[in-house]
Amino acid sequence: MIIADFYKNKSDKLLGFRVTGHAGYGQFGNDIACASVSSAIMMAANTITEAFKVNAKVNVLENEITLKLVSDDEEYGDKVLLGLLTHMYCLSDEFFGCIKVRVNEV
Repeated sequence: MIIADFYKNKSDKLLGFRVTGHAGYGQFGNDIACASVSSAIMMAANTITEAFKVNAKVNVLENEITLKLVSDDEEYGDKVLLGLLTHMYCLSDEFFGCIKVRVNEV
């Protein structure tokens, strides 16, 4: 199962995410649920860091990617993260039982 943890502050501004695991929807290398999540995550991370030049720490490991905004007053990063969160909820509905989305206050 893919676990997508999003982090927000007390003002409900999104600060980052951590995504881990495998969906198990299909065979390794041909899992469209994993491919969908990976593509969405990479687009969001690249939009935040490259298109909007938001200062963020990104860490990519095997089976895990994290992104943390350096400052919580960054307008564009929060909006891209909200779009990603919304998309992840849609994917979790489409690939039921393969993706779990959680929002945690930090």
